[in-house]
Amino acid sequence: QVQLVESGGGLVQAGGSLRLSCAASGRTFSMYVMAWFRQAPGQEREFVAAIRWSGGNTYYADSMKGRFTIARDSAKNTVLLQMNSLKPEDTAVYYCAAEFTAKYSSTWYTRGSEYDYWGQGTQVTVSS
Repeated sequence: QVQLVESGGGLVQAGGSLRLSCAASGRTFSMYVMAWFRQAPGQEREFVAAIRWSGGNTYYADSMKGRFTIARDSAKNTVLLQMNSLKPEDTAVYYCAAEFTAKYSSTWYTRGSEYDYWGQGTQVTVSS
């Protein structure tokens, strides 16, 4: 009984910036991790970034470090993804995900199959 709604996607020129938002509603108490994944046409879903709801620890895919920043707004049950220096290869549908179950492996958060809830996605298109 949790819903995730992404917003903020759109068309941007290479080198520009976008900020994505994901608002969680419903039974969000004890939310454990929220994350962003993306899927480009013809490609597998790819891990982008994740954040621990308690403590705020952040995790990034290597290709995103230095360009993307994930943050949370606990009061609004919202996770943000600030995307800077965008490249055409960043073009994809970006999905928000949430996990409510504690995990015990070191890299579980990079696997989409571990997450309990997903949003519908928001399209990001970067033109050259």
